[in-house]
Amino acid sequence: MTEAPGEGHHAAHTWQEARQRAFDVATPIPPGPVSLAKALGRTLASDALALQDMPHYASSAMDGWAVNGSGPWILSEPGQRLAPHQASPIVTGGLIPPGAKAVLRSESGIITTDDDGLPVLALGGAAKPGEPRNGQHIRKAAEEAAEGDVLLKAGTRLNPAHIALAALAGLDHVDVLGKPLVRFLLTGSEVVERGIPQPGQVRDTFGPQLGAVVELLGGIAGEQLRVGDSYEEWMAALQDTEPEPGGPDAETEPPADVVITTGGTGRSGTDHFRRAVAELGGRLLIDGIAMRPGHPAVLAELPDGRFVVGLPGNPLAAMMALFTVGAPLLAALGHARPADVGEVPCGTTIDADPGRTRLMPFRLVYGLASPAQHTGPGMMRGLAGADGVMIVPPHGVQLGELVPAFPLPWAKPLPAPKPPEDKPRKTQARPPRKAPAGPVDWSGLDA
Repeated sequence: MTEAPGEGHHAAHTWQEARQRAFDVATPIPPGPVSLAKALGRTLASDALALQDMPHYASSAMDGWAVNGSGPWILSEPGQRLAPHQASPIVTGGLIPPGAKAVLRSESGIITTDDDGLPVLALGGAAKPGEPRNGQHIRKAAEEAAEGDVLLKAGTRLNPAHIALAALAGLDHVDVLGKPLVRFLLTGSEVVERGIPQPGQVRDTFGPQLGAVVELLGGIAGEQLRVGDSYEEWMAALQDTEPEPGGPDAETEPPADVVITTGGTGRSGTDHFRRAVAELGGRLLIDGIAMRPGHPAVLAELPDGRFVVGLPGNPLAAMMALFTVGAPLLAALGHARPADVGEVPCGTTIDADPGRTRLMPFRLVYGLASPAQHTGPGMMRGLAGADGVMIVPPHGVQLGELVPAFPLPWAKPLPAPKPPEDKPRKTQARPPRKAPAGPVDWSGLDA
């Protein structure tokens, strides 16, 4: 949205200041228990101990017969105590009956008859001399772990094998570091979720995208709520973003830590973010950033402790605002550090834009960062094919100059810049360009 002449405002924060402030205002969420079904990728807050011996009973490692003493063996009913020279059928994982000393593999035994014509078990087939040895083919109780053993140390990031181990240990829940739950308030009466939009309508780009990006940034994607553009709908949505007591989501989804909204952060008559936050008793922590696209981004905190991240309504502008404000906020809440900003050599000269940091999606071409095409505030094509985002300072960038950059959450890490050549080169120093003093004119910004 373009502000009317004379209504522009001087942004309170540079890009670097906004990013740091979004990190500084949040306190890590306390640790707590989660079910094993929801523990994948979470970080243990305390050691996970075995609640029982593993395995907790002696079992057979083979299909065959549990036996006591040497053969031939008189056959007994499964599960009964075995006297010397008795055997009973058993399957892999079956409970070793009392009195059993070993397991004879099925391929090493045959059923025959004794002198009286009664069935007995004897060695045969693939049996080896001395088989079975005492204890052979028996999985002893506690051979993997004893009750109380530390199986997983605090700080472990849980993978599927860790979760299976915890289940074997008898655990139903594990204590993990806190992770922010994010709910989404998506606005716009002109938005359609499927099909070809008519003139005046637009396809929904936020619904299919924001949850996945939040997960990549370390949050938990919660429910999405869609509302129109009226102030009453805004207020009702911000007040009612928690599950109803006893409702279907009450057990599965706790109260939100962060609410992300789309649109409504400008200063027109249909932009209600600031008014709604003020009426709810909240405070603005970031109110606009000297960047483009995405300068109308807002961060607020409500009295109940929820953070509200207000993203612009244009898709690319919203993504740049989310990377700037949402990413460090989610990192702080989730016991993490903000992602490092690296450097890439710029593949072109970018002119100065005094007072504004520009976030430019780029592609790496022969090791140089080339600004992507199709990167208007309402476009997604350039970002979809990008390797990262350049943070272009207000004074611009020269061809080949290193420029700050960060990788996209779904892309590969940025390559390390090549070390300088051994032979010094004569270079002509370029005088630094300074932004003009005085307020910045925001009237030309459109995202």
